[in-house]
Amino acid sequence: MPTTLTAFADVTTSDSALRRFLHGLPGVDAVGLEARAASLGTRSIKTTAKAYAIDLAISMIDLTTLEGADTPGKVRALSAKAVNPDPTDRTTPMTAAVCVYPDMVATAKAALNGADVKIASVATAFPAGRAALPVKLADTRDAVAAGADEIDMVIDRGAFLAGRYLETYELIKAVKEACARPDGSAARLKVIFETGELSTYDNIRRASWIGMLAGADFIKTSTGKVGVNATPANTLLMLEAVRDFKAQTGIQIGVKPAGGIRTTKDAIKFLVLVNETVGEDWLSNTWFRFGASSLLNDLLMQRQKLSTGRYSGPDYVTVD
Repeated sequence: MPTTLTAFADVTTSDSALRRFLHGLPGVDAVGLEARAASLGTRSIKTTAKAYAIDLAISMIDLTTLEGADTPGKVRALSAKAVNPDPTDRTTPMTAAVCVYPDMVATAKAALNGADVKIASVATAFPAGRAALPVKLADTRDAVAAGADEIDMVIDRGAFLAGRYLETYELIKAVKEACARPDGSAARLKVIFETGELSTYDNIRRASWIGMLAGADFIKTSTGKVGVNATPANTLLMLEAVRDFKAQTGIQIGVKPAGGIRTTKDAIKFLVLVNETVGEDWLSNTWFRFGASSLLNDLLMQRQKLSTGRYSGPDYVTVD
């Protein structure tokens, strides 16, 4: 299988070429997409499979705090919870990452103290993305220099919606380059589309392809800061995009739904989407993540119930 973007080299040579490519993608059947997402969400899960799914979901969480009132103490507490989500049961998996603002990366790094939990940082003037390019790149470089393993960037939705596709592509490419470290390694890049602001499924498909062509390691639905965030339908569409991209290039891209995923039932629905659309290759935190804060507590309560037969309730998990 090829592992190259050579076949798409001409697509990004000009704005008109990229527009022709993006508008030449098959149109999204909205009714069919939503019906398939709804159908997959009704799959029943056996108890043994549910236990596996809960642990898998915990291991896929980017445990997130992105508030103006964030303090070093809150970030240290969140980092401790990421490493040891349930102090009463040491078999509970660690979360995939802690996700914080760039100025909190160093605090998270010190708190994690080498634990196998990634540090993700939002950048590029999150969540609105309203800043000049040099500011966005400095934001990214600062986070990487402070120790971020992953960067969650936002696209300029205004540029995308105005049809300035090449500008959107070049922004992602520039941020990807800013993720590089002096030793030759690089932070992984997650590209946030803010699907709730893109208006149409066709736009989500086009944004997905721009992100993948520009070098995204993950494509991500949302910031969690708008009214409509991750949904089964928009996540299914993005999963189809990464599946098709891998089929044509051999390059695997991750997917991260974020915002509004709060319950174990929700998380399992998304895992079913992954399994049925792209298969087991994506069923790890290397290629699939949940952007969430409150989700972890519900997963822990359901895990305790499966283990003990009793529902512990929210008083038995820490409040973030």
